[in-house]
Amino acid sequence: MAKIHPGGLVEVPYIFSDYFYDSEKASIKEAMDTFHKKTCVRFVPHRGQSDYLSIESEMGCWATIGRDGGRQLVSLSVYGCLDRGTIQHKLLHTLGFHHEHTRSDRDRANNFNQMNTNNLNTPYDYSSVMHYGRSFFASSFGADTIAPIPDSSVPIGQRNVMSYLDILRINRLYKCSKYKNP
Repeated sequence: MAKIHPGGLVEVPYIFSDYFYDSEKASIKEAMDTFHKKTCVRFVPHRGQSDYLSIESEMGCWATIGRDGGRQLVSLSVYGCLDRGTIQHKLLHTLGFHHEHTRSDRDRANNFNQMNTNNLNTPYDYSSVMHYGRSFFASSFGADTIAPIPDSSVPIGQRNVMSYLDILRINRLYKCSKYKNP
């Protein structure tokens, strides 16, 4: 899906479902704008490319990890998925990024399955937009599903905006040489 152009820009074509209002499309474009300002990744309107993101309001917030090929669905439900951090989280999935807490180098067990991840020589990032919060998916209100080690009081997970390390990882993975320091 991503096409690397001379000068190092990486273009990711997308279309919006007609279901979105203009204000909702503007929110998604605003979230995309952080990528444009701090990385070489550019989300561009679909112009007939064979591989592209189809951004739709399905049930929930979800996206596949990495390039699928052809029309790749990204669900950003208008009922709870249109805040900047959630949009960036889902777009990071399409760029090939897993959840932070599933890193292959983490030091914990039983909470979430580890993945064989390319950590791009970066440290674990509790403030990553890709990290779940401590009570995401808890079976009872207020219960923790994940806790930082060794200091369980460290804040984890947020859906405000990509962290410094999120941006650094994009720039390393896509070789955004102009953007070495986010």
